[in-house]
Amino acid sequence: MLWRDGEIHAGTVLPFDMADRGLLLGDGVFDTALALGGQVVEEAAHLARLAAAAAALGFALDLAEARTAMRAVAALHPRAAIRTTATRGPGPRGLRPPAAANPVLWATAAPLRPGTAFAEVSLGWSAIRRNETSPASRHKTLGYLDAVLAAEAASRDGHDEALFLNTAGRVACAGTGTLFAVSGRRLVTPPLGEGVLAGIVRARVLALAPGLGLDAAERPVTPDDLARAEAAFLTNSLRLIAPVRRIGEQDYPGAGHPAVAALRAALSRAIARTCGMAVEG
Repeated sequence: MLWRDGEIHAGTVLPFDMADRGLLLGDGVFDTALALGGQVVEEAAHLARLAAAAAALGFALDLAEARTAMRAVAALHPRAAIRTTATRGPGPRGLRPPAAANPVLWATAAPLRPGTAFAEVSLGWSAIRRNETSPASRHKTLGYLDAVLAAEAASRDGHDEALFLNTAGRVACAGTGTLFAVSGRRLVTPPLGEGVLAGIVRARVLALAPGLGLDAAERPVTPDDLARAEAAFLTNSLRLIAPVRRIGEQDYPGAGHPAVAALRAALSRAIARTCGMAVEG
């Protein structure tokens, strides 16, 4: 099911302009959100991030339309993954954007697979580097081929996800999540300038940490720093907090670390208060 032009449509096939720059050049943005009981978790933050990403590319997003689309598809399932996509729209041949954008927006919902939230993950180092000098590294644009190829390579090596270094050789992020390293009561995550997406759950973890007696900081992380960490976890809007059980050949305690367990419990409570229902995981 998908929302487009104010209506819910069965299936995922609708007429599309073959001159759309999102299709031809990846000139567009998207957002992935969790919906529980018909409500989009952290709706305002997702809308703000989607609008900021579109603005970074140089076109304006109709926030009211995006909100309507997200809510319409969220109502279709009790627990769902919501994807909202916006392109700059059609344009003439060539790279330079048209003077006036005509954005195209749609949203889809899919039932959330049981066990997605809080599941442990194994990460494989990617040979592809994250380009921290690119504005696209800090936004969810439609150009995800590096992440696609890295995910395929990680899967061949028996991992769930790929972990990227940036061009300076420091830890950036995973293909679909931001990374935290844990040492005792200290959490550290790479800053956005390292080529990191401004994750919604990342921000929530940074906000929750002080109330749990955890010292959270944003600072550059090297592979050696990560090798010395007691634990690690990923954050994204569907996995929420995903404890890491392995990075490359090094094992980690996964969900067994007390700081990771405390954050999981705190995030679960916060979401339940907002949506009136518990997160399955």
